[in-house]
Amino acid sequence: MKTHANIDEYISVFPPETQVKLQQVREVIRTAAPGAVETISYGMPAFKFHGMLVWFAAYKSHIGFYPKASGIATFSRDLSGYKSAKGSVQFPLDKPLPLALISAMVEFRFAENMHKKTIR
Repeated sequence: MKTHANIDEYISVFPPETQVKLQQVREVIRTAAPGAVETISYGMPAFKFHGMLVWFAAYKSHIGFYPKASGIATFSRDLSGYKSAKGSVQFPLDKPLPLALISAMVEFRFAENMHKKTIR
């Protein structure tokens, strides 16, 4: 697995239409989690804010989004139309991204990490 220096480099290796979707996810995260820091974690674009917040990645036929198990569990009803697992969900590349849902999941994780920070 190639390690990328930053998110821009990661996004640059994908086809243009996938790059657009990756940038959309990135912008939604930036907006929903002000102050979060971009990083590469497990070879994927990720954001940190008082701990790891979310990850995302591109694959052949989907964008993987990883809001930890709590994010998936909290939004399980909204995610019922997507393939998901304990800590991940797959958004097909041939359909529009559910940007409002991604934003809500990021806001949830942001608040969750803020809460953890305040109780330490």
